[in-house]
Amino acid sequence: MSTILDSGALERAQIWLNSPIDEADKQAIRRMQDSDPAAFNEAFYTELEFGTGGLRGLMRLGSNGMNRYTVGLATQGLADYVNAASATPSVAIAYDSRNQAPEFARVAADVLAANGVNVWLFDALRPTPELSFAVRLHGCTAGIVITASHNPKEYNGYKVYWSDGGQIVPPQDKELLAAVRAVTLADVKWSGGTGAVRALGRETDEAYLGALETLSLNRKGNAELGVVFTALHGTSITLLPESLKRWGFTKVDVLDAQATPDGNFPTVHSPNPEEPAALALAVARAEELGYDFVVGCDPDSDRVGIAVRNDHGDLVLLNGNQAAAVLMDYVLAQRSAQGSMPANPFVASTVVTSPLLLRVAEHYGVEATETLTGFKWIAEQIRLREGKQTFVVGGEESYGYLAGDFVRDKDAIGSACLLAEAAAFHAANSSSFYAALLGLYARHGVHQDELLSVTKPGRSGLEEIQAIMARLRTATPTEVAGIPVAEVVDYHERTRRVLADGSASALSLPASNVIQLVMANGDRITARPSGTEPKIKYYFNVLGGHLDEADRAGQYRRVREELAARVDAYREALRQY
Repeated sequence: MSTILDSGALERAQIWLNSPIDEADKQAIRRMQDSDPAAFNEAFYTELEFGTGGLRGLMRLGSNGMNRYTVGLATQGLADYVNAASATPSVAIAYDSRNQAPEFARVAADVLAANGVNVWLFDALRPTPELSFAVRLHGCTAGIVITASHNPKEYNGYKVYWSDGGQIVPPQDKELLAAVRAVTLADVKWSGGTGAVRALGRETDEAYLGALETLSLNRKGNAELGVVFTALHGTSITLLPESLKRWGFTKVDVLDAQATPDGNFPTVHSPNPEEPAALALAVARAEELGYDFVVGCDPDSDRVGIAVRNDHGDLVLLNGNQAAAVLMDYVLAQRSAQGSMPANPFVASTVVTSPLLLRVAEHYGVEATETLTGFKWIAEQIRLREGKQTFVVGGEESYGYLAGDFVRDKDAIGSACLLAEAAAFHAANSSSFYAALLGLYARHGVHQDELLSVTKPGRSGLEEIQAIMARLRTATPTEVAGIPVAEVVDYHERTRRVLADGSASALSLPASNVIQLVMANGDRITARPSGTEPKIKYYFNVLGGHLDEADRAGQYRRVREELAARVDAYREALRQY
């Protein structure tokens, strides 16, 4: 059965064919329309839009792809926006190891300069958190990172930061989107102009590395901890080995097989430290060396995964919630013991992150806030509270953490150093990172946090995801896997509804397409479409009892099995929904 050309795709493609794009690309569009209508429809049926992580898509020709033209359109819109916002606008630009990333960064720099905007362009690939730092250091109006974070190799993206160093949030996100939508390919200024393009390099690196050193809290044991580090072919190789050395780690083995930046990510299916396969080579190397700590970063170095030894001496991967909880506990415990807790401190996590982080903060008497999903919302809270409260540490379930406020995005470089330092500290005190986690479960109860991601690619997938969210909103289940639903939190409608009596209360967070079911037993199930991938995600936060002092590890295994079975039941019920 032949594929019918989509009318919207034909309309968008014709606009491109009538625009001043390269003749070779016009010919490629015509060939795609004639010989591969399915690919043509996917390339032009819609336009890339900013989600929680900015602009992101497959690298391909068309309005629905990451290419020099969509980068040019986005950058022209950004140029118009920053020129309206500042008399002397400037933008910092960084890029990661992905294919075409240097070219996209150069296109963005040229378009900005052609519009009279001064540009700070990193001289080579750099971690995303350093871009956030550089925006603040150089007083820039905005920043750009060319990255698709942890997505597969076929993807690339374009993240926009504002002058505070955080990713754009309302009202800037909608205003910028409107500015981009107002631009046509004929409007893009590709070259010329009065803007200067200047290089960022070692001087900014030194400032960033120096700031990271101020996060170190207790270097007892750092020199003794054996660390295997993998860059997963990304940007962390540029700064993390040096940063670990400055923190006093002397036994660091850099995994050679994954050290070279390479946008094809040849040794992994996906360069995502959330996936066990991505850290498999590093874990094997740690076993070979007898080292106790494994750390790996995604390509743009905003996410970090770790493996530690359990009570049997086996290396096990911890999820983002577990690592965040131990990290937060370490930072708050050290600051409390040293008397270095700032006045009016606060920590932050997101509504899909484990409630364990809230319990950890409560234990130390530190205010904890939950934001919408995406680290940009944590950065917004840091900005809104400046001068009144001080951000100490925060994290989200997707392996992103931040300590201090000189960076305003999740920072795998600083977090990797702190996570390693926490492991070294506990080891030097006859304990371990894993034992510290069990200690939190003993104090606050076992928290089992899992994720179900259902991929729905293409136009039909988007429609399926929208239909699922609509059913959850209009025909909300009263029970899941036999467990009653006590409350429904609809972040789109900004309401919390109690099912028993129908009462409702308002939420203070901005509207977002997220629905959370609070179960009668205290569990939480949260559904949301991904802002950067064709997926719907279900987050499960399930609760068990407190561990006894006598046999924490053995009891944890038993409780974990019980909670895993409950999560499986939830998953199966939602798959049928």
